[in-house]
Amino acid sequence: MSTFIPTAPVPRRTIVACLLAALGVAALIGLAGRSGLGPAGALDRWLLDTLLVRSASQAPAPDVVVVDIDEVSLASVGQWPWPRYRVASLVEGVAAAKPAALALDVLFPEPDRTSLVDIRQAFKRDFDLDIGIPGVPEGLQDNDGYLGQAMARSDAIGARYFYFDHQTAPRALRPGFGFDGRLDLMTLEQAPGVMENTPAVAAQTRVSGFVNSRLDADGVLRRLPLLIEHQGVVYPSLALAATMRALGVQSGTVEAGRDGLSLKIGEHRIPIDRSGYALLRFNGPSRVYSSVPAVEVLSGQVRPKDLAGKIVFIGSSAVGLNDVHATAVDAEFSGLKIQSVMAQNILDDALVRVPVWGGGLALALGLLVAAVFGLLCVSGYRLTVVSLATVMAASALLGSMAMAFQHTGLFLPMGGPLLTLCVVLVGGFALRFVFSQRQALRWRRQLANARQVAIESMAAVAETRDPETGAHIKRTQHYVRAIAEELRRTKQHPALLTEEYIELLFLSAPLHDIGKVGVPDHILLKPGPHTPEEREIMRGHAHFGRKIIYSTARSIEGDNFLRIAGEIAATHHEKWDGTGYPDGLQGEQIPLSGRIMAVADIYDALISRRCYKDPYPHERAKAMMQELRGTTFDPAVLDAFFAIEAQVVAIAERYRDDDAPLPVATKAVEATGARLVPG
Repeated sequence: MSTFIPTAPVPRRTIVACLLAALGVAALIGLAGRSGLGPAGALDRWLLDTLLVRSASQAPAPDVVVVDIDEVSLASVGQWPWPRYRVASLVEGVAAAKPAALALDVLFPEPDRTSLVDIRQAFKRDFDLDIGIPGVPEGLQDNDGYLGQAMARSDAIGARYFYFDHQTAPRALRPGFGFDGRLDLMTLEQAPGVMENTPAVAAQTRVSGFVNSRLDADGVLRRLPLLIEHQGVVYPSLALAATMRALGVQSGTVEAGRDGLSLKIGEHRIPIDRSGYALLRFNGPSRVYSSVPAVEVLSGQVRPKDLAGKIVFIGSSAVGLNDVHATAVDAEFSGLKIQSVMAQNILDDALVRVPVWGGGLALALGLLVAAVFGLLCVSGYRLTVVSLATVMAASALLGSMAMAFQHTGLFLPMGGPLLTLCVVLVGGFALRFVFSQRQALRWRRQLANARQVAIESMAAVAETRDPETGAHIKRTQHYVRAIAEELRRTKQHPALLTEEYIELLFLSAPLHDIGKVGVPDHILLKPGPHTPEEREIMRGHAHFGRKIIYSTARSIEGDNFLRIAGEIAATHHEKWDGTGYPDGLQGEQIPLSGRIMAVADIYDALISRRCYKDPYPHERAKAMMQELRGTTFDPAVLDAFFAIEAQVVAIAERYRDDDAPLPVATKAVEATGARLVPG
């Protein structure tokens, strides 16, 4: 049969409900995406990382360099912490090269216990001894003070760290730089506590910058805070302070623009969000950002031109200090080099901005996508059309995002619209699948009804020409099904006797004598015995039946439901030993449907009244048929028939002819209380 399934329009109420559901999903995704939450936020982060990786120039950063207290330096000079005088030597060595700015990404919150002054105090406290080391200059007896003096002479920028989980004692801090402008539009993070260098160092450090950072929800570092507020004063980060020092500016101004807030320092505008964070843009992995081992500075091996005029950060990337972060371009990016990335970004005006209208744009596009593709999915467009439109829409979203990032530095959060597109498509396809399944089920039911009506119509034609009653047709129909079910129960012909086959067998049984329409009335309705010639014509009804059914079946495509009806009509007079008609088939050559029908038809003929005989009792009919086991009947089919003897008698009683005597109600029936299966 053809697999074509006619389509039906989706009800208007369903379309409206689907559109509202799609818009609701788009709104939820969009709102979650604006907060960076849920799958939309994760998708936006992945898209940003992809753009950062794809757009990385791999060019060395020209204006920044780090002096790294790396593993080589620690192995050569000694393990950390170094004495402060050694750090002071490092600072002075870098300063001698005349960098544009020098910043220490190292905190010294505790006094150096190796200072001579501390050792003398310890001996006095613990042993009441006054010790002295002659020849040591006064300035070298306090390591912290010595470092502070070195930093002051070098105008180096110190580090500090703000606490957000606890408060520290009020302490006067040097902001170093001033900030003004639209600070009222910002909601800077308020730090209740701070960790500073030991007073001997901090007191001589004119400018400090904080070294705080914060990872995104997935553990990746993508942004740094540039401004933090502490006790009502706004402080710069270490990278910002170093860059401002290099640019020779003393203050910054917060400006509000079309795309959001910016921090203006000199000629540079740094895109920041309301919390004072800036999105990093990497030239490449950490190796792109140049570094010099600290030991080479201490040993005088570094060429001054490698540091001159650049922003130099002194710190450590040693793995043991755990200051490494996962980024989009490198799984292990040292915190020290992150400072240089930010400084170079500021100088290059290369920081990424998420425009303040980006979230609203994403929400609007998500709603538009939901409306358009929701309509496409429920309006019956072919999947190829919907798929092509999906590819075009996704390409447009991704293309516009990439172009904006490449040419303007704006990151448009397209995760929400793309996720909405996927959700609406999946939901739309699922809805269409459900509708098509319902439609297919409705169509199959209509087809089954049409098939049954066709068979019943043909059976009705047969009944008008058959002297036998309609009850005969009912009885044989139920006998056939009962025998088939018994054969299946006893595991015979398991591949053939499926539920569908047995149902078709049941529906087709009434057509077993349809060929009698081709027998002349004077023979078909003759009350007495037929002559040999008449009997031969009468036998022709099997051939006529097959011809009628197969001529009808030829106009039906596919798996033809009339195939079984044709088998029954053509072979139910064949005999197991090959002496039947019309083709003289023998044994398994006779289709199972014909063998089952033969048993049912002959039994019913024996227990029914005919114009040439009275009805036989069940027991006599049984005995007569048992004598024909293996000659007329398939032994297995006959055994199955009498294995359900009680059910057979119940069928005969249920559909007996009006003028027929009650069949013998056997003890088996009474004992089992068998009931006819409704048909």
